[in-house]
Amino acid sequence: MEKNYRASTGVDEFYYGILDESTNSVEKVVRIKFAQTITVEMPQEAVRAFGDNKTAEIAVSNGNVTVNGAFHKIPIEDRQALLGLETVEGLSSIGEGDNPPYVAAAFAKTHEDGSKEWVGLTKGMFMRPAINAQTKETTTAFQNQEIQGEFMERKVEGFEKEKSVVVGYDESGETTNRDALFQKVFGVPYPNGESQPEGA
Repeated sequence: MEKNYRASTGVDEFYYGILDESTNSVEKVVRIKFAQTITVEMPQEAVRAFGDNKTAEIAVSNGNVTVNGAFHKIPIEDRQALLGLETVEGLSSIGEGDNPPYVAAAFAKTHEDGSKEWVGLTKGMFMRPAINAQTKETTTAFQNQEIQGEFMERKVEGFEKEKSVVVGYDESGETTNRDALFQKVFGVPYPNGESQPEGA
């Protein structure tokens, strides 16, 4: 099989689901449209042991997996679900006792030839973002919304060790690896239509 060296040119199809920790699955996956940028940081550091005035051994220390996402807008229903906000009579509240749920998430890096590289995030939490507003000037400027999350490892069926990120690639018109990734990350099939957050 010939290697593909095409770089990604876009991002699409961001999905999340509230994770049931006992089954490592979600009831349903929910899409947030109009993703602009998504960055997954997976830091590693080489740790050296020394002896006889030289390196005796090298081990790798893995840092926390963080996810930063910017969207055209994150609908209030999704913010309520992702951040665990208490809602009363249509009003959402932010306070000391907020407890965001564990979620799984996935998105696609898109390529000009129609192929997609899917990235799945197995278990994590999103934190409440800052609230920003800016005055309107002579020309209209759209203000996006950002959100940050921290992810950890969990058991993923088929893999020997626990994983925090799962990646799959599909050629244009193919969905085999996408479908497999959704089953492993979410425990449910890829959705065939728009889905709404819990309680929406």
